[in-house]
Amino acid sequence: MRPRAGKLIAAGALVAGTVTVLPAPASATAASEPGPTTRPVAPLTWTDCPTRAYPKLQCATLRVPLNHDDPAGRSISLALTRVAHTAKTFQGPLLVNPGGPGGSGRGMAGYVAASLPPKVAAQYDVIGFDPRGVGKSEPALNCRPGHFDPVRPDSVPHGAEGERAGVDRAQAFAKACGDKHADVLPYIDTVSTARDMDSIRAALGAPKVNYLGYSYGTYLGAVYARLYPERVRRMALDSVVNPHGVWYEDNLSQDYAFDTRHKDFAAWVARNDATYRLGTDPAAVEAAWYRMRDDLATTPAGGKVGPGELEDTYLPGGYYNGYWPRLATAFAAYVNDHDSAPLVKAYEDYGAADAAAENGYSVYASVQCRDAAWPRDWSVWRKDNWETHAKAPFSTWNNAWYNAPCAFWPVEPLSPPDVHNDQVPPTLILQATDDAATPYEGGVALHRMVRGSSLVVEEGGGNHGVTLAGNDCMDEHLATYLSTGKVPRGADGAEADAVCETLPEPEPAKLAETRGAAPAAGITLHGLLGHVH
Repeated sequence: MRPRAGKLIAAGALVAGTVTVLPAPASATAASEPGPTTRPVAPLTWTDCPTRAYPKLQCATLRVPLNHDDPAGRSISLALTRVAHTAKTFQGPLLVNPGGPGGSGRGMAGYVAASLPPKVAAQYDVIGFDPRGVGKSEPALNCRPGHFDPVRPDSVPHGAEGERAGVDRAQAFAKACGDKHADVLPYIDTVSTARDMDSIRAALGAPKVNYLGYSYGTYLGAVYARLYPERVRRMALDSVVNPHGVWYEDNLSQDYAFDTRHKDFAAWVARNDATYRLGTDPAAVEAAWYRMRDDLATTPAGGKVGPGELEDTYLPGGYYNGYWPRLATAFAAYVNDHDSAPLVKAYEDYGAADAAAENGYSVYASVQCRDAAWPRDWSVWRKDNWETHAKAPFSTWNNAWYNAPCAFWPVEPLSPPDVHNDQVPPTLILQATDDAATPYEGGVALHRMVRGSSLVVEEGGGNHGVTLAGNDCMDEHLATYLSTGKVPRGADGAEADAVCETLPEPEPAKLAETRGAAPAAGITLHGLLGHVH
């Protein structure tokens, strides 16, 4: 799993092969099954909170137990949004989640309601929510303000001193979380969030919920379905986390996938040499990018963009190729014209961390470090990441430092729940074959784990988040499912039940052409998933 400081909310990525969940230490507490809820759930009070884009949006607050095993104890609040149904046919609430962990979901309700076919959206109360610790939910976490302030040490450690700087920084973040949020950290985890979802269901007065989850939201949905299979009506999971890799192995494997996607970006730049003038050989273009990285290690662009910040800026291109024209323009300006201004602006828009980003990262670390066991011996991290870096240098060490607080986390880990499921209604799984953030293997794995599920594949697609992002074929499968509950069924023995063609790759654009243009559906969706401001 790899959200980038609130701007990149993604899920764990895997390359081909079997991934084994790391065993929890003997002292770890297993994730508990839901117990009886003795605290009555008050009905929600909705008030209008319209935005320019979503004038029918409403807001509410729900109190839930901090510890669901102690429902009479301390409570916390969840911030919710809604676009209410307008049709006579009412199919109940549709909870939506953008992933993370750490992603704010309040903006998703308006987008999903506006992006689904009107006849389908009108039949649902579309419900967004900020998970515990996130955004407008209280308390909101921010472990160490300024943790991502530029310029950070080079993410690739140079000698013992460079490695020590990274370890010290990771330890400082983990200690700050423990010092500042010790009272809530034991309850910031996926199972607790899934139980919050059931509290939302109860507050809505619904016997069952419908659910649309992206990225990490697919894992959250799978956990909810495992805990409450009888309360699931329909469940659509887009860009699927492989449950077998929660979470250390997922992150290592993600490095390979993003390196491949970065090579795809370089190849696209090479194919568009007439615009970017960086050469027609993809390997040479990629080498020029790494020379730019080396230059920034000596002289950060604008005093802000060093090697780590450069990686943060270009990682969005691994999630969504709609960013490629802007990223290529900044790359070309730096290399060809010695102009770093477009690069600095791209960093400010795509990679820089604000308070919301710090909150998202704090929740990300809290959930992932609590959900499952991570190696506590730093030598394991050193060996694994150098081996991965040798084959996939684009973001391996950047990602290692992003997750390194888990080596020093002040709360003992849980054991991930088994999300095999043979009790839920047909589940719709949607997956791109070349997704770097949640590779294809994750969709296949969950498809095999959830009996009766259906796998719809975007063949050749490399973007993360494949519905409500411009692919009419994928959207039709989602709309049909939400409207009727029907899923496609492939031929016996077929891995996928339905296949859609991918969207065309983006057209090249010069800097002036990237300014002021109306955002495409994919840009809007990926902004809500947390990939940019």
